[in-house]
Amino acid sequence: MKLIRFGELNKEKPGVLIDGKAYDVTGLGDDYNEQFFETGGLDRLEAYIADNKAALKPIPDGVRIGSPVARPSKIVCIGLNYADHAKETGAALPPEPVVFMKSTTALAGPFDNIVIPRNSKKTDWEVELAVVIGKKASYVEESEAMDYVAGYCLHNDVSEREFQIERNGTWDKGKGCDTFAPMGPWLVTKEEVSNPDNLRLWLKVNGKTMQDGNTSNFIFRVPFLISYLSQFMTLLPGDIISTGTPAGVGLGMNPQVYLQEGDVVELGIDGLGEATQNVVAYKKEG
Repeated sequence: MKLIRFGELNKEKPGVLIDGKAYDVTGLGDDYNEQFFETGGLDRLEAYIADNKAALKPIPDGVRIGSPVARPSKIVCIGLNYADHAKETGAALPPEPVVFMKSTTALAGPFDNIVIPRNSKKTDWEVELAVVIGKKASYVEESEAMDYVAGYCLHNDVSEREFQIERNGTWDKGKGCDTFAPMGPWLVTKEEVSNPDNLRLWLKVNGKTMQDGNTSNFIFRVPFLISYLSQFMTLLPGDIISTGTPAGVGLGMNPQVYLQEGDVVELGIDGLGEATQNVVAYKKEG
């Protein structure tokens, strides 16, 4: 199945994509959140679609598409998980995963604007495969890790490099700005993705290809990441793990290149859809 959420920001409703067409499943009575995944929501959704397929209402064209997952308890990210990306940034290959957190308030829809933060000079792009957790995971064995996966999403791990690297402290403050986690367009359930460790992913800025990689080049693969993270924190249903980005980010270029107001970012992953984000400057509300 392909799950979508649609409507105004913070007022999204659940939907599904069937044969390329989007349908409203509000009648199910669930949003795609922690409770949904924890209580067998995917099975309920599948049964609801089977029972009501002929009566499902199409979602009108032009309706905003939101993140396919409602705000999770956490977005956990893996840094330097592709050897080519580590090399371009001048970093050594990590002996174990580099872990940082992305604020859940950064979550955005796949076609929402990327807002350059106030005082930002180095806002960057990163196409990534995101894994959505389907059930509570704590001290999980790697051999059983895939049992805890609900599905996968396309994610742009937008980053402010000065905040992340040049300001004292952790990476997190360069990762969690508003709009810095555009997710979707869909959550694709795991049975539709035969091998998450062999997916092409790409990103363009203003029509120019910047990133073109494959998850086969992971340093740490999905089952290992789930098991590894579960040794340090409990992963809850609906939580998101973003698995790292391949080479081609602005930070790694010589000279470095960063997003500017008016830029257009396009990205995609095999089977997980495509997204487009326009870049705008921060403007104070009111």
